[in-house]
Amino acid sequence: MAMQASNDTSAAGLRLSLSRRIFAVEGMAILAVFALLIAIFMVTAPQTFLGYRIYMTFLANVPPPMILALGLTFVVVAGEMDLSFPSIVAFSSYVFAILFKNYELTWLAFAAALAVGVVLGFINGVIVTQLGIPSMITTLATLFLYGGLVTIVSNGLTVAVPSITDTAIHSVFAGRIGVLPVQALWALAVAVFLWFILNRHRFGENVLFIGDNARVAHVVGIRVDREKLKIFTLMGLLSAFAGILLTLETTTYFSSQGMGYLLIVVASVFIGGTSIFGGAGTIVGTVVGALIVAIIEAGLVASGVQGFWTRFLIGVVFLVSVTLNMALEDPDRVPLFKKIRMRLRR
Repeated sequence: MAMQASNDTSAAGLRLSLSRRIFAVEGMAILAVFALLIAIFMVTAPQTFLGYRIYMTFLANVPPPMILALGLTFVVVAGEMDLSFPSIVAFSSYVFAILFKNYELTWLAFAAALAVGVVLGFINGVIVTQLGIPSMITTLATLFLYGGLVTIVSNGLTVAVPSITDTAIHSVFAGRIGVLPVQALWALAVAVFLWFILNRHRFGENVLFIGDNARVAHVVGIRVDREKLKIFTLMGLLSAFAGILLTLETTTYFSSQGMGYLLIVVASVFIGGTSIFGGAGTIVGTVVGALIVAIIEAGLVASGVQGFWTRFLIGVVFLVSVTLNMALEDPDRVPLFKKIRMRLRR
């Protein structure tokens, strides 16, 4: 009997160890949530989710918010926040659209729009590092500042550029390979590149170190202010790129462009498992988090559920994902889990 009990305990321990190893793989926990949602929607809306069209629609619409979320991941990992990206999206989109419409520029318009994003992101970084204003306050202010400025410059008018579909730049960034949207490949390329930067490059190391403890990072020789400038500049660049992709896909600029992304991008980052405390983040998790946020709305509508349930369910997934990631990282950081473990030990 004693040997049987010992074998059972050993088997249970092995299973527990195996499950921990599986969920320790980057993004595995949130990927399980995504797979579960897909399975649920396949059952509740089989006509939609058992076909390929819905997934091609996702791949056409998800890249801009996904790219924004990837950039924001770096900012949050460093222990900072950027709320200005919707206005940078709008500003860059306007520059790109107006240069094409008035001067028929394509690649130069592309470069100019990226340059605008870089400058605006750099300004954010300068304010945070040189004026010492917290990034949350800084970027909330520049959200209004940049957004107001582009509205003034554009007079709040929409700029339609339908003829851009006939250009090479549209084919390169928003065309189709068969039924596959090209912008999905660009989003994947950005994700892979940023994964290597965060996990295999000194800059990524520095970002993680700064987010974990900025004072210690400074003591060991990391130029914290310079690295933060890079982070906000990178966020500006990726915001501009997302704005260009959005303009190419919709062939239109409008003054509120990008504003609808604010909450869903922030949700994607934290649902994906990036630590709200800084110092830890996952690119894979952010990619899956962006897919989850996108699929919930479409899945609910296709399942016949009224649209106002969307935010409710995103909130539920948000809380569950953050709690799960915190529990996997350190169960004692979740007070309820800590209490349960202490009682079980008694």
